[in-house]
Amino acid sequence: MPSRSPNCSESPNCSESPSRSESPSRSESPSRSESPSRSESPVLDALGAPAELDLTVVVPFFNPGPPLRSHVEGVLEVLDRSGASFEVLAVSDGCTDGSEQALQGLRGDRFDLVLLEPNQGKGAALRAGLSRGRGRYLGFIDGDGDVDPVVLGTLWELAASGEPDIVLASKRHPLSSVHYPAARRLYSWGYQQLLALLFRLSVPDTQTGAKLAKRGVLAEVLPVMVERRFAFDLEMLVAAQKRGFESVVEAPVTIRRRFSSTISPFTVVRILADTVAVFWRLRVRRAYDAPIPV
Repeated sequence: MPSRSPNCSESPNCSESPSRSESPSRSESPSRSESPSRSESPVLDALGAPAELDLTVVVPFFNPGPPLRSHVEGVLEVLDRSGASFEVLAVSDGCTDGSEQALQGLRGDRFDLVLLEPNQGKGAALRAGLSRGRGRYLGFIDGDGDVDPVVLGTLWELAASGEPDIVLASKRHPLSSVHYPAARRLYSWGYQQLLALLFRLSVPDTQTGAKLAKRGVLAEVLPVMVERRFAFDLEMLVAAQKRGFESVVEAPVTIRRRFSSTISPFTVVRILADTVAVFWRLRVRRAYDAPIPV
């Protein structure tokens, strides 16, 4: 069973380590949208290298508009107060509204922008960012701004103090503050019941958009993952559990807006289809048992 933090503000920070003074350019786009071959895995090669920082946070976004800059600035401010050495990688998932222009002036040793063309899905954007990360823990926060960046400080405190395999924000944590429309609440509850039936994960909420994972965990699970859209979070947790990474800690989260993103009937159908695909790969194809190349 996952651990819960009774009072996350009391969790100690890890010891501070200096930030690297130079950051390599990451503006190039990944070459293809398909999953990497298991016989040659650039993801494994990158994540198999030693960590250079405490923390990498990826911010995927697609046409979020003007609020993007303040959201990313909030992420940088929270991490700057955390005492961790870190980098933030904002990944434009084929934006068509020029949102990435709002991030001009943020480049530096702790921030970089990755551009994907064309739009490939949230999972593809996360893969592009995570595979470039230099952190000992790597994770993400959604770029739409619904999840308050302050949760990243809590996630890092829990990661640094307990060294879990994965630490994630959960709307189901008793200390979470979440207010959203009845229809969205119904969708969320129903989806959680479906996941409990199909996957028997140790955590009820897989989809809140803020998570951290150990570098070694991602080095094992990313090469066997194929999800390009919103089921990336689910597949990561399913693959991690299947490969024996069972130390998962939940943290409280504040949803500070009433969900700027929308859930259309078409989106619901796609999410369900992707969920069934993850189940098929787990139970029928046994894809998450595949050996990792060395």
